[in-house]
Amino acid sequence: MAKLEIHNLSVEYTLKRTNQSVLALQAVDLTVQNGEFVAIVGPSGCGKTTLLNLVAGLWPITQGKIHLNGRPVQGPGNDRAMVFQTPALLPWRTVQANVGYGLTLQGYSRLETQARTQRFIELVGLAGFEESYPHELSGGMQQRANLARALAVEPALLLLDEPLSAVDAQTREILQIELQRIWLATRHSALYVTHQIDEAIFLADKVVVMATRPGRIQAVIAVDLPRPRPLSIKRHPAFIALSEQIWQLLQRDVSFPRMEH
Repeated sequence: MAKLEIHNLSVEYTLKRTNQSVLALQAVDLTVQNGEFVAIVGPSGCGKTTLLNLVAGLWPITQGKIHLNGRPVQGPGNDRAMVFQTPALLPWRTVQANVGYGLTLQGYSRLETQARTQRFIELVGLAGFEESYPHELSGGMQQRANLARALAVEPALLLLDEPLSAVDAQTREILQIELQRIWLATRHSALYVTHQIDEAIFLADKVVVMATRPGRIQAVIAVDLPRPRPLSIKRHPAFIALSEQIWQLLQRDVSFPRMEH
């Protein structure tokens, strides 16, 4: 059984100001296998984040079905965890308290919360910063804490909405390596939205290429590159060929960020 199955998914909403109907997504079909890392790329406005919110159960479905572990998604649940663009850490809580927040809400004991929290703090490379507050951390460290908080609840599916977009280019490259390391250690099924083609190829087992007007899937491209992947793989001919293939699909919609080579 696939971890996530999306079938014939469409979403339509009405603009309040003009009373105009907008078809945000049309006839989306997608499967994420158990332990698979799937990246989604596409131009702004193509519905990438909308799709993620639908899988998270945050938005109603107009048409179609979403199944996680064979069960229909009908709202938010503990089987999914979302990592947003900004860390959204609670400023009055330490790293340890932030990472353990979801476990506390789910009713885990104090000892188990502490043990699981420490495990994921160490996994994301924040050991020694347990008692630090968000304002005492760099942007990259805050996002590591954000990721640890999502992983601590051990979700069936990890949803990531451009989690590296708020950091500088150098930190982003470092965090791509770190995110790959963390994913290889946990093997959570993951759905990852990004605007960066090279980031999608570097991290993913397959890349979903979306088109706009209305949002739909153009292609699903397998990334058959060995893991773990060093950053130098971005200069490999096979990597560059994948980048060009995806770029050719995307350039018909809008100008799109691409890797330099």
